[in-house]
Amino acid sequence: MQEVLKQIGEEGINELVSAFYRRVKSDNILGPLYPKNDWEGAEQRLADFLVYRCGGSDKYIQERGHPRLRMRHIQFTIGEKERDRWISLMSEALLERKIENPAADLLFGFFIQTADFMRNVEG
Repeated sequence: MQEVLKQIGEEGINELVSAFYRRVKSDNILGPLYPKNDWEGAEQRLADFLVYRCGGSDKYIQERGHPRLRMRHIQFTIGEKERDRWISLMSEALLERKIENPAADLLFGFFIQTADFMRNVEG
């Protein structure tokens, strides 16, 4: 994943996350899962996590500790529908930002794996 950071930098990751959250805010499946008073916080946490995961700043770890993604998201119902929508909106964001390979493939593979890992209900 360090190749992603070398190719698009922290700014590219931040722009990708912003493009994703613009979609989430108006999405009828994912939008309701997010606290309405914390859009900026959610966006910043995802950006910080991705920067960290790609070998950049450890701001996420300093502020939040170990990611514990499933534990942090267990309060939300995440099934196949939510997983698939998350992947779809992130795919649209990747296309909007014109992220090229190899970064696009690396990110997309990571997103698919992570989104499936986050499921906590069947179907």
